Amino acid sequence: MNATTPARTGARITVPVALEGRGYDIHIGRHQLCEAAALIASLAPGARAAIVTDESVAALHGAAFETCLAQEGIAATRITIPPGEASKSYARFVALCDALLAAKIERNDLVIAFGGGVVGDLTGFAAAVLRRGVRFVQVPTTLLAQVDSSVGGKTGINSPHGKNLIGAFHQPAMVIADTALLDTLSEREFKAGYAEVVKYGLIDDPGFFDWCETNWSRVIAGGPERDHAVAVACRAKAAIVARDEREEGDRALLNLGHTFAHALERLTHYDSSRLVHGEAVAIGLALAFRFSQRLELCPGQDAVRVARHLDHVGLPSRLQQVPGGAGSAEEILAAMAQDKKVKRGALTFILARGIGKSFIAPGVAAEEVRSFLEAELAANGAAH
Repeated sequence: MNATTPARTGARITVPVALEGRGYDIHIGRHQLCEAAALIASLAPGARAAIVTDESVAALHGAAFETCLAQEGIAATRITIPPGEASKSYARFVALCDALLAAKIERNDLVIAFGGGVVGDLTGFAAAVLRRGVRFVQVPTTLLAQVDSSVGGKTGINSPHGKNLIGAFHQPAMVIADTALLDTLSEREFKAGYAEVVKYGLIDDPGFFDWCETNWSRVIAGGPERDHAVAVACRAKAAIVARDEREEGDRALLNLGHTFAHALERLTHYDSSRLVHGEAVAIGLALAFRFSQRLELCPGQDAVRVARHLDHVGLPSRLQQVPGGAGSAEEILAAMAQDKKVKRGALTFILARGIGKSFIAPGVAAEEVRSFLEAELAANGAAH
């Protein structure tokens, strides 16, 4: 991974995901909706299509995208779901599969996920099982989805037992990231997505973290720095996915901060009014570095630097910042026990020896985690 911009074709940056027999491209640039429609038409000439989106995205961008598709001769059926993490449910999954069958989507047709991470995860899972697998295209509309969830083929829904515990690996046929769509995001949603951007610097690219410290406000403002940040993140993820598609090795590094984050999301009942995924990840990143410091793996100044950057951006970095409380140390630990990275009951964390020096740490003792969480909850004189 490095902070150089991937190859650019005209105004569009193209990042390949090199998977043998299932490779695809990520196309990144501003005002790409009609270009997206042309690319989709070339992918499947004459195919039937269904657009899965949520009510918020449909109101903002649905008509424009459908007009672009119509200009390419694609008359797509629109299927709309409620926004928010609650839509990643058994009930919504069943309803979506039935709606796609009612739209007569066949094996050679296309399902288009037009929305954020919830839409992409739900739609990808439905595409994975519909008629035992149909093609789908990701057109992510949030920063978080553009740099993370739309790339790599992880699809799924949540269970009362935990986040993303039901799902499948199903690679998209194409990803089209129109960074102009991010202009309509709320400041909160954009900043939440930024946590997944800076994560790539913390994993193994300290130069990119340096760049983020200098340029984060320009990424938010929407200049060329935004396209650069999205492209660097996509290139980093594409390289890891190409090496380890099914998370049997170093793809687990992409979960930096996520063991803490998923536990916090479960404890807040996936209530986006309290905590959205990127905010949970921001807290998780800071916790991962402070936990690494506590275990004498990571220099204290690096842990401070990570938290300070998140604070400057306006992201939470402490458990005390979870609205309504994060729960007790025991409750957080219990929520972690259902994490997908648990193996034979032992917790696996992504820890760090410094910025850009993350590593997989299997078999972390629960008592070490409990003691750390208790100290975190007691910090600054606050309980939970």
